[in-house]
Amino acid sequence: MSQMPDVNMTRMKRQGSEDVVPCPTTQALPKLPVPPLQQTLEGYLKVVRPLVSDDEYEQTKRKVEEFGKPGGDGEMLQEKLLEYAQTKVNWVYDWWMDDMYLTARLPLVINSSPGMVFPKQIFTEPSDQLRFAARLISGIMDYKVILDARALPIDYARGQLAGQPLCMEQYYRLFSSYRVPGLTRDMLVSPDSSVMPEPEHIIVVCKNQFFVLDVIINFKRLSEADLFNQLKRIMQAATAGDRCEPVGLLTAGDRTEWAKARIKLMEDSTNRDSLDMIERCIFVLCMDEGVCCDKTDLTLACQMLHGNGSHSNTPNRWFDKTMQDGASGGDDTTCQEKNDVPLARQMLHGDGSYSNTANRWFDKTMQFIVADDGACGLVYEHSPSEGVAVVQLVEHLLNYIRVNPWNDVCQRDSPAIPHACHSSQKYGSKKMLRAQSICELPYPRRLRWKLSPEVFHYLKTSRESVDRSIANMDLHIMRYTRFGKSFPKSQNMSPDGFVQLALQLTYFKLHKRLVSTYESASTRRFQLGRVDNIRAASIEAHNWVRAMCSDTVEDYDRMELFKKALKAQRNFTLQALKGQGIDCHLLGLKEMAAMIDMPMPDIFTDEPFDLTNKFVLSTSQVPTTMDAFMCYGPVVNNGYGACYNPHDDYILFCLSSFKDCGDSDSEMFTIALRQALDDMQHLCLKVNHPPSPVMDLRKVDINGDSKMANGLDGHQLGLPMFPCGMARENNPTRKQNSRDDDDTARGPIVDGAMAQT
Repeated sequence: MSQMPDVNMTRMKRQGSEDVVPCPTTQALPKLPVPPLQQTLEGYLKVVRPLVSDDEYEQTKRKVEEFGKPGGDGEMLQEKLLEYAQTKVNWVYDWWMDDMYLTARLPLVINSSPGMVFPKQIFTEPSDQLRFAARLISGIMDYKVILDARALPIDYARGQLAGQPLCMEQYYRLFSSYRVPGLTRDMLVSPDSSVMPEPEHIIVVCKNQFFVLDVIINFKRLSEADLFNQLKRIMQAATAGDRCEPVGLLTAGDRTEWAKARIKLMEDSTNRDSLDMIERCIFVLCMDEGVCCDKTDLTLACQMLHGNGSHSNTPNRWFDKTMQDGASGGDDTTCQEKNDVPLARQMLHGDGSYSNTANRWFDKTMQFIVADDGACGLVYEHSPSEGVAVVQLVEHLLNYIRVNPWNDVCQRDSPAIPHACHSSQKYGSKKMLRAQSICELPYPRRLRWKLSPEVFHYLKTSRESVDRSIANMDLHIMRYTRFGKSFPKSQNMSPDGFVQLALQLTYFKLHKRLVSTYESASTRRFQLGRVDNIRAASIEAHNWVRAMCSDTVEDYDRMELFKKALKAQRNFTLQALKGQGIDCHLLGLKEMAAMIDMPMPDIFTDEPFDLTNKFVLSTSQVPTTMDAFMCYGPVVNNGYGACYNPHDDYILFCLSSFKDCGDSDSEMFTIALRQALDDMQHLCLKVNHPPSPVMDLRKVDINGDSKMANGLDGHQLGLPMFPCGMARENNPTRKQNSRDDDDTARGPIVDGAMAQT
């Protein structure tokens, strides 16, 4: 299918590394360095070692040595890459964006776009949904004033690299980006202010219908009372309107199929206008119907009434007693976890085409969701920004709503909003000043569609595909309450390293092997920095998990191996944070080989290279100060998504897998993770209590030394070394359109690890 000229794209501009005009604070940052070749090759071999058999490792080692020999392909590509880096603001930015996001053909739903759950609201009448939504819009626009003025306070690094300023460009893409589907590659664009004025509208989706809501009229922001009234008009029109085809489902399908459908849609001027209004809007607001009220209430009622049976919590009762606290002891803590799951499903994917999935437009960067049962949150398209920018926005919104309670919107005697115009006044944006109530507001405009038989076919295919994916996803949420991040700190251990090793131990308990693991590390210390990868599945981690699962190893020796694994994790983290990670460098060398049309070196066609880039464990720390959390899906068919939010006294985990894969099981992983964390705490309390002041692993230097540097390893303890062929024996055969199809399938990078301690 030939792609017609895209009229709408004449009003948009591409967002690439050379299309971004960095602000002065960004320009003051250093450029991302190109790491030394030999350092990267040595690091790569360390990554491969615990994942493959001895024979496979020796074959890979020979290919790596051939690649890195003096005068070899590696040195030539390194020289070319260094020259290329001199001409770019960030040499890996465009390659990384294509590899991670834009060339991926899998649907955005589950596979790429994370969801985030806000604290659930209590709505007592239908208008409460509208009041909360009006306050939410007001809070978002308040934050956008700061973004438009490029006046956000600069973030600074924490931990050992504390004090270094960080690149802020990701924040400024939150409300200006849109992902356009392409036949082979998507494109990230933003409105071109030289062609069209900046957008002054949002899109409200209600009952699968799309409405244009102008939030700025005559250079003034709408008051919350006017927003409430406009939302009320939208709700009435959507309820009274004719049945509408679920056009939003097109954005939930395969990217190439959606690109073909979009080309067909663009043939009609009505569709072009509707697409243009969506693609140029500030954000999308999804007014959902509740999907979990009945299930949640029934679960709570059954839990309180009888405990849900003998295999659940009924034995955890003594019914002769007058009063029993149903929130204490036993497995009753799982009640809140079970209530979290429907909320997470609604934010992540909408719970299916017959629920709220069609009430979305997944190409838009920011979609905020407010359901009539009080569920609220967001889903965001991941390519413009990492989770840290989204979390900062969410924290602002939740604090804004906390200070300015939403239930006083449109109340006759409602108090003045304490800082309603604060941002506008502070940053001098006349356009964004709130207007007094406008008597005659234009009605919000419903977007119209004219669907051809071909588009109906694509719509049917997309509906079937997304419903299968949603039914196949197995999502579990665990609130681990035995301890939080304060416990690792009390043991002079990094909380993030502690959790990462818990995930390694969990996987090993279930599968008797380690697998390639992704944890994002922020490279925002550099211009246009995004992330590199922290490789948690290290040789040291492999030695430690085998010791933990062996009956012949003493606790003291386990602790020594644990500290070595933490140190290795810390070193990987620091390397990535300093721009010395191996993943971006190897990607650059591979892309450079393709750029100069040379035969692809054996190191990149080697099977272990493919294995190391299939991230069976896709992990990310997304910390919040409030009771909000993020979730996402696995990135390979037999993998797990593991997003965690460590608080002082508990850790919240969102764990996902696919039901049709016999090699993964979210419920079993949750159980094993809980046991792994228990075992690790028991080990620390038995060996390390009170904590030893000899060495603070949170502050160990990347090149530092200690008595553990030459300490125990698994071989000295008599443990078997790397298993022959075990790394892949249980992997399923690749499936068409599965997450194993890409050579470098990678996880949704939700947040850069900031080496938090």
